[in-house]
Amino acid sequence: MKWLEQYPKEVKGFLVASLVASAGGSLMWPLTTMYVFDELGRSMQDAGFVILIQSMGGIAGQLLGGAMYHRIGVKKLIVGSLLLNALGLFTLPFINGLWGLFIAMMGFIGFCNAVSMPAIQAFIGFRFADRRGELFNVIYVANNIGVALGTAMSGFLAEISYHLSFVLNGVTSFGFAIFFLSYLTKLDGPGVPEQSHHPQPKTPLPAGPGAWALLGNTRIYLFMGLGSLFLWFGNSIWNTGVSPFIISEGMSKTAYGYLWTLNGILIFAAQPLTNAIKRWFARTESSQMTVSALFYLSAYLVIVAMHSYPGMVLAMVLATLGEMLISPAIPAFISERAGHAAPFYIGVTGGMGAVGRVIGPYAMGTMYDGGGLTPVAWLAAGVAVLSCLSFMVHARLSKNSSLNHNLHDKNARQADASSPH
Repeated sequence: MKWLEQYPKEVKGFLVASLVASAGGSLMWPLTTMYVFDELGRSMQDAGFVILIQSMGGIAGQLLGGAMYHRIGVKKLIVGSLLLNALGLFTLPFINGLWGLFIAMMGFIGFCNAVSMPAIQAFIGFRFADRRGELFNVIYVANNIGVALGTAMSGFLAEISYHLSFVLNGVTSFGFAIFFLSYLTKLDGPGVPEQSHHPQPKTPLPAGPGAWALLGNTRIYLFMGLGSLFLWFGNSIWNTGVSPFIISEGMSKTAYGYLWTLNGILIFAAQPLTNAIKRWFARTESSQMTVSALFYLSAYLVIVAMHSYPGMVLAMVLATLGEMLISPAIPAFISERAGHAAPFYIGVTGGMGAVGRVIGPYAMGTMYDGGGLTPVAWLAAGVAVLSCLSFMVHARLSKNSSLNHNLHDKNARQADASSPH
């Protein structure tokens, strides 16, 4: 791929490893509900409870991963969490008859997988500070290529064995851990040029401001986190609104799969369009978040107006454009504004967004049972409006950035003073 040629060798290696890891992770997600219902013989309510426990573990992992980044060191945090995630996945085939232990292990897997997320994003922001926004977007694209590949493989593997999917997911997580161990060990070696405006800790740094003090600086994260929460709440419509609607209308189940195939294709093919949107009227990360919420809102209004499959296709196009704008924007904004405290704030906003993913399916599922797709679509549109308003408040606060830059400079000075020379 020619677009890879412009990046250093270490970036290319990171992109390939990230793609493989995301492919492995996506093997499992489409199969969890089917595994609980089909293989374990449990009810759909039990399957939903497993997803809830896994999501709750993910929220805790996001928060802890961001808070512990500088306390225990990036290598131990990322490599350790990925190895534990692999260990949890490897144990699943041996405990499928132990329901309580299976639930606990799924929560553990959700936790360990999420711990590494803010750490990896913060590492990118620190290591490649001069190109962080661009790299967040490129890695987002690479991850989604991996998701498309993994999802395509999942059905085939499920026909052979559910357990095979779990084991292969564990293998990719283990491989990603080994990659990071080698990668970060090389960065610890002598003669490696520093490419970051913020020193990358090679050993744990002394604690900076406490969590409560960091949480007090609400203009960095609060309204951005609320906007993310509302956004991912509304996005639950695809699983708890569109999916049952397609089935109830007598359409093929593959029609729903085609929507996500379209999503994966657009994430790669529509990059020129989103780049043009950023150039024309969404030049800052804050404005990209607001425009993203508007795209999501327009998608849900299309679903309200067009109860048909072409309407679902158009809505998916609009929602995907919104996804492409916001996913790289949040970590890029935090890395730019929060300095040394970026891992903490990435974890907090990720945790807030995950709350929306947890409560959205239950709320929308309840509304769908009561009235079908229409009330679900209106609810999604309503929370998209709340998301847009939250991002607008965030953009307004971020313009008055003196406090943010004061925090940025203060934390940078603390990192300089604490970092080994």
